Amino acid sequence: MAASAFLKRFSPNLPLDSRNHEVGSHVRHPSVSPAKSILNQVLWMLGDMLLVAFAFAIAVRGWLGAGLFRTQSPYHTNPMFHERPLSVVIALSWFLVALIFASRRHHLYGPVQMRNTLHEQRLTLQACLTAGLFLSGSLYLMHGEIISRGLVLITIVATMILLCGRRLLWRLLMYRRFERGLETRNVIVVGTGRVGQALRHHLQSVRHLGFSFKGFVTVPECDIEMRTAGTDVLGSIDELIGIARRYFADEIFIATPCKPNVVKGLVEDAREAGIDIRVVPELYDGLAWNSPIEYMGQFPTIPLHRGHVPVLGLFFKRLLDVSLSFLALLLLSPLLAGIALAIRLDSDGPILYRSDRIGKKGRVFRCFKFRTMVADAERRKAEILHMNERDGILFKVSNDPRVTRIGRFLRKYSLDELPQLINVLQGDMSMVGPRPPIASQVKRYELSHLRRLQVLPGITGLWQVEARQDPSFDSYISLDTAYINNWSVWLDIRILVRTLTVVFQGTGS
Repeated sequence: MAASAFLKRFSPNLPLDSRNHEVGSHVRHPSVSPAKSILNQVLWMLGDMLLVAFAFAIAVRGWLGAGLFRTQSPYHTNPMFHERPLSVVIALSWFLVALIFASRRHHLYGPVQMRNTLHEQRLTLQACLTAGLFLSGSLYLMHGEIISRGLVLITIVATMILLCGRRLLWRLLMYRRFERGLETRNVIVVGTGRVGQALRHHLQSVRHLGFSFKGFVTVPECDIEMRTAGTDVLGSIDELIGIARRYFADEIFIATPCKPNVVKGLVEDAREAGIDIRVVPELYDGLAWNSPIEYMGQFPTIPLHRGHVPVLGLFFKRLLDVSLSFLALLLLSPLLAGIALAIRLDSDGPILYRSDRIGKKGRVFRCFKFRTMVADAERRKAEILHMNERDGILFKVSNDPRVTRIGRFLRKYSLDELPQLINVLQGDMSMVGPRPPIASQVKRYELSHLRRLQVLPGITGLWQVEARQDPSFDSYISLDTAYINNWSVWLDIRILVRTLTVVFQGTGS
């Protein structure tokens, strides 16, 4: 009969505090003490050292000797052990130290319940590879050319196999003991709500974790939503430490929101009683139950949703932008010089028109174009507002009196956009994308219009090749949104090809 059932049967009328005084104060708590935890870690480290030594012996016999099972030993015949024995000892010691530090860094000397099998194997391989890199670096610094690289490689690989096999075997043995009820850790869950019930079912269904659920402790102000725990309720939170002693609890899981001062008090009491305590966060109706904990600096976070990012596609898009913009600037440099000279001879003012535009995610950048208007065009804009041919936010006048003679030609064939190849090369723009708006336009955007600012603006886009002469702002937005929703590298290539057709047709204005 279990000790907790025995106590329930023979002392049901005793006050809880008196039962704790009679039983709990005279029984050594089974929780792992710091000294025992350190001893376990030391034993694991010694085991790793022995396996590394065995892996090194396998490497020596297999690589330098006449086989693993021949009687002749290479230690007496190989010059490496006669000329530079200290180098061998230092290299092997450095590998051992690096392996132990890497294993501790990955918490491989902690309880097996804190990680699953595949994760533990991956961390073991990672620790061995890290130690192998340090070993290779130390050999390079020590000029240890006499130590065979094949010997180093076999030692690292043999260490991986031996450590992974040892940890897997140990885990299987621990699972068998847990399933038989040996060396399990007794758990009390604070909170009878949805999270507490889910935790109870998980602990009871996954027996190989090594936890034994003993019951719930209620929090009166938080456990109103569920009172169906029945006989699993051991008491209230005010009696928690006494209940934990009575049921020989090793760990307490807080699975319901509690006031900070209550949790601090529980942590202090649990520390004095030698009981581990954990907090199970409220996971928003189970949204994050299967999500890993990710650290943002020192803050643990649980991702509830992560959008799909086409990393490979974006890489090829950027590669296409850089290669095309660089190649175009190189090949078109005589044309760019000729246009610059024509602008200088045609009218007074700068060759390039620089305008602050709104780019991806609202970032402001300086956009370049060839100047196609007179120098005081911005000041004269108010005079022609009544001539606007576009609706809504857009502004466009076909026969704009501010446009210069060379500017009208440049606009007809979209040659004024060529300096934006520099923006593409700098990463402010892309070859294909929505046109970059000015700040005054963005201020008038509705919330749905901001969708077009989620990607890099482009020199050309779907609107330019499909509806360039369409005055509708809704068409402008819908085509940009369609491009973003259906984007692919192949779509960019198709738009670029169609742009060449539009340019040669001279449909600009």
